[in-house]
Amino acid sequence: MVRRRRIAAGVATLLAGLAVAAPVPSPAVAQQAGSVAAAPEQTGTTTVAPGRPTVATASSQRDELVPPGVLDQRPAGHRLDGYAAIDLAKAVPKVADEIRGRRGVYPGVYLKGPDRWQVGYYLPGTPPKEIAQVTIDDRSAKVQEAWTGHQVAWTMARGYPGAFGRKVNSPWVWIPLTVLFVVPFLQPRRWRRMVHLDLLVLAAFGVSVAYFNDAQIETSVPLVYPLLVYLLIRMLWIGLRPPHGQEPAGPATTGGVPLLVPATWLAIATIFLVGFRIGLNVTSSNVIDVGYAGVIGAQKLVDGEPIYGSFPKDNEHGDTYGPVVYAAYVPFEQALPWSGRWDDLPAAHAASVFFDLAALVLLFLLGRRVRGPSLGIALAYGWAAYPFTLYAMNTGTNDTLVTVFILAALLASGPGRRGVAAALGGLTKFATLALVPLLAVHDGGLRRAPRFALAFVPVALLAMAPILLGGESLGTMYDRTVGFQAERGSPFSIWGMYELEGLQHLWQAVAVALALSLPFLPRRRDLVGLTACAAAILLGLQLGVTHWFYLYLAWVAPLVLLAGLGRELVTAPAEPRPVPAAQPVTRPAVPSTSPA
Repeated sequence: MVRRRRIAAGVATLLAGLAVAAPVPSPAVAQQAGSVAAAPEQTGTTTVAPGRPTVATASSQRDELVPPGVLDQRPAGHRLDGYAAIDLAKAVPKVADEIRGRRGVYPGVYLKGPDRWQVGYYLPGTPPKEIAQVTIDDRSAKVQEAWTGHQVAWTMARGYPGAFGRKVNSPWVWIPLTVLFVVPFLQPRRWRRMVHLDLLVLAAFGVSVAYFNDAQIETSVPLVYPLLVYLLIRMLWIGLRPPHGQEPAGPATTGGVPLLVPATWLAIATIFLVGFRIGLNVTSSNVIDVGYAGVIGAQKLVDGEPIYGSFPKDNEHGDTYGPVVYAAYVPFEQALPWSGRWDDLPAAHAASVFFDLAALVLLFLLGRRVRGPSLGIALAYGWAAYPFTLYAMNTGTNDTLVTVFILAALLASGPGRRGVAAALGGLTKFATLALVPLLAVHDGGLRRAPRFALAFVPVALLAMAPILLGGESLGTMYDRTVGFQAERGSPFSIWGMYELEGLQHLWQAVAVALALSLPFLPRRRDLVGLTACAAAILLGLQLGVTHWFYLYLAWVAPLVLLAGLGRELVTAPAEPRPVPAAQPVTRPAVPSTSPA
């Protein structure tokens, strides 16, 4: 077994080279008033002899929960006891409204860090369901936070400042970037261009983010769906309509992108924006559970340890991704080793910057292939200026890695290279496997699909080699990835927020049908059409997921921009045909009539 794990670690390192070419805590177990709590594993608790409860000692860690032991005595250095904390909690109006009329509701009390209390109200069950949560400052005896509904279990729904990306959420950063993203593509004399509406829709997701940051998820979640639906319809309209008029049907060497400013200005601006983005990542960003998972998995691959089902408690579900994610983090984790704790995670920061730059370069190459350097510059600029790509980079997420493989698959020439990129992308996040039918038949239909498969299958097996050679169970891998994602609940979709499970399954069936049928429908066959159809498939899937978040915009926004700008390009005016030079008129000689 040790030898197999060493082989698996070696394959993981090889795969890493190929790939690179905040969690929600479980509710604490509640305690009945006046009794000693059966607490989850915590440090700093007091050892209690049977039948002789004593007052616990609070933890020095700011957010660590410790059962107080007894409720009618004040812990050392505290002003309140457990009963006083309960009285303050139930006096909060929205908490009182939440527990009123509920049968069997009971409080659970904890010391939270050195100087706070946390009171939760629970419904009986296995496990108990927490329906309200209150945090109280011990010194002032004032309520600091009070949450009900979805915001009890989902801390990310509470609008904590900078929880996702730190300073990128500041209006002084977000609004100027939005202006920079939209303005250069405007054409006042051609204001009816659909690209204008595409840009405004992409920017409008920022309104939803503002409500999300204000802890108003009842507004932020529904707002994104009209925008996603518009983008889906728009991409289908582009992908299923053949080129017409002055649209280029394929690569061209003439023409340009309709811009408000010269493309050279955008090239210079892109350089400055890249520097700004990296600087902000270094000085004011964070790494959420997604990026943390990449670092943990990378170390496990190198050490030959099993990945699935063995993640630490502070990121218990970090093993929900494909093996390529963890392999891609290996070079960064080896260069900047993980400390074993959820600290600043420099390896995750380095990886997110690298993925971001790779996506920008691939967009430039795609645009240059479609219409030359001007479109490449415009797409690279659009990526650098779009606030949501910075949002993804500054949360240390792996979603930009997904974008890299999608763009690589679009850029690849021939079914074999597309198969390689599709396999790596599909085993990064499994949702992108929905693009496989489209990519497999794009170059020549079904007759070229075997060449795609001959590349796809070996690369997929190579990506799975660390799992297979390491002796991990495929059943465990499925349960921890696809199974977990399918069964999880979330308020971050209309399906989860309003419990529309039946309608969700109906839409998911439509999305699957779209992914399977779109490759075989009459459609635009150039790179613009392929991009639009790929975006439509991804948007269809995103509309049906239980947990949708703004980070997923990094998958589709560059495709929308490429498809929109690629379709509305204007060819260069034809050169005037040269007019033949005037020839001198030769008059025939007239016989002389005069006498010799």
